[in-house]
Parts: sequence; structure tokens; C-alpha cells
Amino acid sequence: MKEVYKGKTKDVFALDNGNYLLKFKDDCTGADGVFDPGANTVGLQIEGIGRENLRMSILFFAELKKQGIATHYVSANVEDATMEVLPAKPFGKGLEVICRYKAVGSFFRRYGDYIEEGADLPAYVEMTFKDDNRGDPLVTADALEALGVMDSAQYQATKELTQKITKVVADKLKEKDLDLYDIKFEFGVNNGKVILIDEIASGNMRVYKDGEYVEPVTLTKMMLS
Repeated sequence: MKEVYKGKTKDVFALDNGNYLLKFKDDCTGADGVFDPGANTVGLQIEGIGRENLRMSILFFAELKKQGIATHYVSANVEDATMEVLPAKPFGKGLEVICRYKAVGSFFRRYGDYIEEGADLPAYVEMTFKDDNRGDPLVTADALEALGVMDSAQYQATKELTQKITKVVADKLKEKDLDLYDIKFEFGVNNGKVILIDEIASGNMRVYKDGEYVEPVTLTKMMLS
């Protein structure tokens, strides 16, 4: 097993069988000891949060498998906080794909002249480059093709997969009377096919209950209880 990448919240190792191993850590993004899933730096440690994030991912990956949706998930060991995944080539140097059901957060900050905060959105999909120095800029389908990051067919496949997966996650949350407002994913290519990669964790989604925002750590506890 060879370490290939050391991330903020996960480390990645290459396995002898050609797959990869993700090691979930208890490090969390934030600042001054305050957890912030959108932050670009590690700000604190929460004991056991790596295993909890892994358990959340297992929950959703199992649901996606039931629905016949392809992902990189192979297996997991909660005790070791590790997940074995298929190899997949990411798009560019990192591309985040966001699906929005509600006009909140950065979407509302950008387009507040045209829409009320909290208004419904039709599973709106947008993509941003993972680039801390440039503030994770939005990127259009045309730009992605012009830059050689993905072609139009891959863009359409990614968009459709995003909307399908978001509905599966939203339906699962609904079982606990939770409302999904938006969520972000990452995708890659395995054997020529676009598949979901990385994790499906509470810190990657904005969820409300009875109109009140649910903090990621609380959300994880609610979903795993």
C-alpha cells in the first residue's frame, strides 16, 4: 500500500489490486476551533468524525447501489475508517458539482436581484473548479469543453447523474423529516464511464428541519441513529 495523496480530511493510498484506499481522518475544516465544511484549512479535530463521515457515505452508497447508480465505492472498514474505491480519473485538477433545490448560499448572493431567498429551484446544477486561490470559480459547459476538462457528452452525463443522485439523497433524508437544500459531489471517469467519486458526507450538503438549518455533526447523528 503506497500513499499517493495527503488531503485535509482524507489520505489516499494505492492498493496492489489496482484500487485505492481512502483513509478518513478526524481533522475538520474550519478556523479558530470552529467547524466550517466550506473552509479551505484544517481548523480542528473532532474525535470519531472520520468514522461517522464514512458511515454516512456507506449509507448513501448502499442506497445508490440499490438504484443501480454507478459509483467508485467497493467496500469499507468502519473500525479502520477506510473505504476501498475503484480508480477514476477526476475532471481537471478538481471539479465540484452542486445541485440546488433552494436559492440559498452563494446562489442567492449572486442572483438575489432575480429571486427570493429560499425559493424553489428545479434541481439546478452548477460546477466550480476546486481552486482556493481563485475562490472556487464557477465554470460553464462551454468553458469546460474549451479548456479540455470534459466534453459535452460527459457534461450531460454528469448533470443527469447529479440530479438522479441528489434525488436519492433527498428521499433518504426525507425519511427523517429532513429537507435537502443543496449538495455538492465530485465525479470521475472509470473505464470511459462517468461515476460518482469521493464521499457523500454531511459537510457537503445543506439540510434543514422545520425551516431550521441542521449542523453537519448533528445531521450525521440524526441519520445514523
